[in-house]
Amino acid sequence: GVMEKLGFGPEVLLQENPRLIYARLTGFGQTGKYAKSAGHDINYLALSGVLSKLGRKDENPYAPVNLLADFAGGGVMCAMGIVIALYERATSGRGQIIDASMVEGVAYLSSFLWKSQNLGLWSRPRGENLLDSGAPFYEIYKTSDGKFMAVGALEPQFYKELIKGLGLDSNDLHTQMSFSDWPEMKKKFASIFAQKTQAEWCRVFDGTDACVTPVLSLDDVASHQHNKQRSSFIKNDQGEISPRPAPLLSRTPAVPSHKRDPFVGEHTEEILLEYGFTKQEIAKLYSDKVIGFSKPQANL
Repeated sequence: GVMEKLGFGPEVLLQENPRLIYARLTGFGQTGKYAKSAGHDINYLALSGVLSKLGRKDENPYAPVNLLADFAGGGVMCAMGIVIALYERATSGRGQIIDASMVEGVAYLSSFLWKSQNLGLWSRPRGENLLDSGAPFYEIYKTSDGKFMAVGALEPQFYKELIKGLGLDSNDLHTQMSFSDWPEMKKKFASIFAQKTQAEWCRVFDGTDACVTPVLSLDDVASHQHNKQRSSFIKNDQGEISPRPAPLLSRTPAVPSHKRDPFVGEHTEEILLEYGFTKQEIAKLYSDKVIGFSKPQANL
């Protein structure tokens, strides 16, 4: 309701410009019992049903930072809604209002959870299934130097490569999909991974189809050979590393900036001047505290 309080609700602006696409991104959506309630990623994740599936056996559900509801179910899904509305407008010539709820966005993003329940993937309690840390061949293991390796050897041919890399004989092991033996197999795998460093395990598994990769820290990702070859991470003029824009487009790829991130308000005046505001109008907006400026100070 913030925009309505300022007199810029969608009904008002769409009267001025019927082609306008007005995106409303909120946690709980524009209607419903919680529409006006405060919340954060963990709350939206909880109400979507997805949080109940995240976490290890015999532990509380676990919220993975704030990536799922805020950025994926919220920002990305809202952006997709804007693209869809733009595409539709090319035919109809009319704009529309987008009601982007993070609860619904993350739920829809997780449709796989609902659609695969009857396939046996989620038939067991949390933390005992194929993809939620139940399986020994879809797990994270600690190495002798305190780092980690990620294992995702789901298919039989990949699992065979995993067993080979670990120096085990499949004839001495329980069958891959023997659920009751998973805890014992996981302990065995953990003890073996703990015998080598992360770098040593990379030498074992790199170039194989065992689906075993190092768990890289944010400090390490840019220097990893694969990421370096693809220039997946960029460094700005302040030495700060960040991901390169993705996905890559063949004809019109994004051109990343190597400058530092701007301060909030650093370019307010320049942008408003570009849009035709006069310096007097900008000064009035500033004095009325509608806008703010933040100019970097010289380091002398």
